[in-house]
Amino acid sequence: MTELKRYIDRFHPISNNTWDQVNVLFVEKELAKEEYFIRENQHAKQVAFLKSGIIRAFFRKNDGKEYNKHFFQKPSFFGGYSSLITGEVNLINQQALTDCSLLVADYSKFCKLFETCLDLEIAARKLAELNFVDKENRELELVLLSAQERYLLMQKRFPDLEQHVAQYHIASYLGVTPTQLSRIRKNIAQR
Repeated sequence: MTELKRYIDRFHPISNNTWDQVNVLFVEKELAKEEYFIRENQHAKQVAFLKSGIIRAFFRKNDGKEYNKHFFQKPSFFGGYSSLITGEVNLINQQALTDCSLLVADYSKFCKLFETCLDLEIAARKLAELNFVDKENRELELVLLSAQERYLLMQKRFPDLEQHVAQYHIASYLGVTPTQLSRIRKNIAQR
């Protein structure tokens, strides 16, 4: 649990009183490789803190083709945020790519603390703001950068990801085919 407190404190320090209220909401959960945290067409109810492992967020088109939207590595919060906020069904699958260790809480109970714990509300707002900036940057990268530039940026952002994730997952995240990813890697290696 200390990892969770340290992570929250990075955004805005929370008091011991606030921590005592947060701490009781989170329970440990293990997610086995390939197990889903949430699937499309479900209603999200929980938020999770990733202590170890890798989670992929992806959507599936009607033809069954999958597109990786994001990878979560420790430490990070994740969940079906659109569903949590709107109450509508979730559209983004979240699946473990490795065995994962999580801390999971009921999202509505967590948000209820914002009413009495201003320090937690500030930390959550700052985290949401950073997530918004990351999402906007990712959208710009897909439009403005070449596939090779996106690959190099992904390596900086997720330095050990390639050691744990299949090539086709990385290619999907970059918006290229596995063959194109192989060419990008070969081109970089020849430099």
